[in-house]
Amino acid sequence: MELFKDKYTPALIDRTGELLHQFYPALDKAHFRDLVFAEGWEQAEFKARIRRITLALTEVLPDSYEEALHVLEQAAPQLRGVEYLFVPDFIEVNGLAPEHYELSMKYLTVFTPYSSSEFAVRPFIERYPIETMKQMMEWTSSENEHIRRLASEGSRPRLPWGSKLRSLIADPTPALPILHALKQDESLYVRKSVANHLNDISKDHPDLVLDLASTWHGQHPHTDWIVRHASRSLLKKGHPKALALFGYTEQDAVHIEHLQLARDTIAIGEELEFTFDVVNESGQPQMLRIEYEIGYMKSNGKQAPKRFKCSDKTYPAGSSKVATKQSFKVITTRRYYAGLHTITIVVNGQPTSSATFVLEQT
Repeated sequence: MELFKDKYTPALIDRTGELLHQFYPALDKAHFRDLVFAEGWEQAEFKARIRRITLALTEVLPDSYEEALHVLEQAAPQLRGVEYLFVPDFIEVNGLAPEHYELSMKYLTVFTPYSSSEFAVRPFIERYPIETMKQMMEWTSSENEHIRRLASEGSRPRLPWGSKLRSLIADPTPALPILHALKQDESLYVRKSVANHLNDISKDHPDLVLDLASTWHGQHPHTDWIVRHASRSLLKKGHPKALALFGYTEQDAVHIEHLQLARDTIAIGEELEFTFDVVNESGQPQMLRIEYEIGYMKSNGKQAPKRFKCSDKTYPAGSSKVATKQSFKVITTRRYYAGLHTITIVVNGQPTSSATFVLEQT
């Protein structure tokens, strides 16, 4: 699997230098390449490589911030995608001074349709919180979905890969008008951002998100989708108010029977197949959110649980068989340790039947 940092090949850097040279003939392409691939490049991770390229651009583009932005603006339509995050990063590195503020705000919106400005805007929120949140509120009325999304995504308190916005983690209310303005947005791209933003907030202020979700729910299909997606962490944690909002009540008349593992020993790289019966004795259909929780063995010899969604639907009265599997394929985001593991079926947030299995090294 290709890592993001490996996207920065010599060919990509050379192409970038050639493209910028077309709009700024004084640019020294060889010097740009040398600056990028100077000592320490091989050890640098994704974000560090972005910053290295940004600093190289700062050296070879015009000294005038405005002139440099104009060169990048001409090239930007051909610099599309996550690998070109160094274009908006140029604003973060060079445009934070008060005298550059207005120009920086303008060019964040110019670049975001090509390579998102969601990371580059965050230092401006920290340094100029009132002005920047006001600016982002104005972006919510843009005709361009990328700019509207920037308002929500850029102000997410816990944006992955981004610096944490500690003031908004402590008090997310300054960003709520942005989310309110976008709650019925016609673009799924924007609505996903609003939902992810609310999911971020729910990690620190669950009651705030649940109160907002209760108010929003039932207003509009777009908003209902946002509320559901925004509540996913709360649902996964089995938060009673979140479960109740979506019709998942504690079920005394529903239980799990015959949890069976295809094998009680599997090797790293294989799949754990298992089945169980959902027994609904209430006499009527029940809305059930069924998950399973794997207790992963860790290096310290203790188990750490992680929950996975299995099904989310209405189950009829009587017995229903469920068959599924969990992969133990090696991935970059999880390390497996051999030893005893546990699997537990969770119904509407309530742990039910459990079984154990052994994971072996290959």
